[in-house]
Amino acid sequence: MNLVVVSLLVALSIIAIIILTSTLKLKAFIALFLVSVFLAFTTLPPDTIIGTIKEGFGNTMASIGFLIIFGAIIGITLDKTGATLSIAGYILSKTGQHRSAQAIGITGFITGLPIFCDSGYIILSGLAKSFSSKSKIAMPFMATVLATSLYSVHCLIPPHPGALAAAGIFNVNVGNLIIIGVLFAVPGALAAWFWSRLMIRNRNYQPAKDIEIDPQKTGIELPSAFMSFLPIVIPLLLITIKSLLNLFDKDGSGILFRIFKFPGEPVFALAIGVILSLFLLRKKTISSMNDVFSDAIEKAGPILIVTAAGGMFGMVIKETGIGEALGKVLAGTNIGLLVPFLIAALMKTAQGSSTVAIITTASFVAPMLQMLGLDSEAGRLFTMLSMGAGSMVISHANDSYFWVISNFAELDINTTLRVYSSSTFVMGVVVFACVWIASVFIL
Repeated sequence: MNLVVVSLLVALSIIAIIILTSTLKLKAFIALFLVSVFLAFTTLPPDTIIGTIKEGFGNTMASIGFLIIFGAIIGITLDKTGATLSIAGYILSKTGQHRSAQAIGITGFITGLPIFCDSGYIILSGLAKSFSSKSKIAMPFMATVLATSLYSVHCLIPPHPGALAAAGIFNVNVGNLIIIGVLFAVPGALAAWFWSRLMIRNRNYQPAKDIEIDPQKTGIELPSAFMSFLPIVIPLLLITIKSLLNLFDKDGSGILFRIFKFPGEPVFALAIGVILSLFLLRKKTISSMNDVFSDAIEKAGPILIVTAAGGMFGMVIKETGIGEALGKVLAGTNIGLLVPFLIAALMKTAQGSSTVAIITTASFVAPMLQMLGLDSEAGRLFTMLSMGAGSMVISHANDSYFWVISNFAELDINTTLRVYSSSTFVMGVVVFACVWIASVFIL
C-alpha cells in the first residue's frame, strides 16, 4: 500500500483514539480495540489480521501481567495497613515540621515506586492536607509536590504499566531501567518542586483547613517504619543487585550472579515484596489475605486490559511498516531522541493517558531505532527515558489524574491548571534535557 495512504490511516487512527477517549468519553479498551481492528483491516493482508491482533495483546499481557498484579498487591497492602502513613511519619520526623513539603515529596517518590500515581495520591491526600494545615503552607503547593513526586516515577519506572510494556517492546533490561529511571526521576521531581513554588509566589493561596490524621481515631494501628519500608526496598534492592552483577558478569558464571539470578528477576523480586507486605496485616488469616488479593485484582484488571489493548494497537502500527519508513526519512537528521519525546508528548497532551502515550510511541518508534542510531542497549534505554519524559507533558483536564488531584486537594480547576499542569510540562522538559545531555556523553 502507498506510504502516504498508510501514514494518513495511522494518523487518523491516533486522532480517532483521542476523540473517542477524550471527547466521546468511550472506555479506552473499547476505543483501542475498535481502532486497532479498523487500522488492521485497512492496511494489513487479511490472513495476518487476527494473528497480529492476538500477538499484540498476548505479548503485552505476558510481559507485564505478573508485575502489575504483584505491584497492585503491595500497593493495596501498604494502603490498608497504614504503612504509607508510617513511612510519611518517619520521613517527617527526620525532616522536621518546617520541612513538611519536603517530607510529603520524599514520601510520594518512595511510595510511588510500587503504587500507581492516582492510588498513591488518594492514599496520601489526607496527609498532604494535614501537613499543609500544620505548617501553614499553601495547599496548591503541597498538593502539587505530592502529585508530581508520584508522577515522576509513574512515567519512568516499572512496574508502572507504560514503562513495563515499552520495555517489552524494546527488549530493555527492566532492572537497568529501574536504576536509571530513578536517577532521572529525581531532577523531574525537583524541577516540579521549584516551579510550583514559583507559581504560588505572590498569590493568595491558603493552607488546608485544620485536619488531623490520628491513627487511634481511625482505628488504625500503624506498623513500624522498618516493616513498612521492606516491601518497597527489598524488591528494588534485589533487582538492582542483579542488574549491577550483570554488568560485571555478563556470562552469569559467578556465584553471586547465580545466587541473585532468580530473586533479582523483577517477577520474583516483586513476589518477595508481596510476601513481605503480607506481614504488615494485623490479621494474618486466609480471609484477610484474600481481601487484599481481591482488591488488588480489581485494581489491576482494568490496567492490564487497557495496557494490553495499547500493545495490540502498537503491534498493528508496527506491522504497517510506517515506523520503519519514517525512520529512513529521519535517518541522518541527528534529531534522535527528540522523536520519541515529541511523539509521546503529543499523544499524552492530546488524549490524557501516559500509558497509552508510551505504548503507542514505543510501537511507532521501535522500527526507527537503527536509522536513528539508537539500536543499542544504551540507545534503547535512553529512548525509553525520552518517551517517559514525553508522557509527562502535559497532564491537564483530559487526564483522570488531574481530576483526582483537583478533587482530593479541593482545588479549583484554574489553580490546578496553573500550578500542577504547568509543573508537569516543566518536569517533562527538564527530564528530557537531562536525558539528552547524558546521551551526549554515553551514546
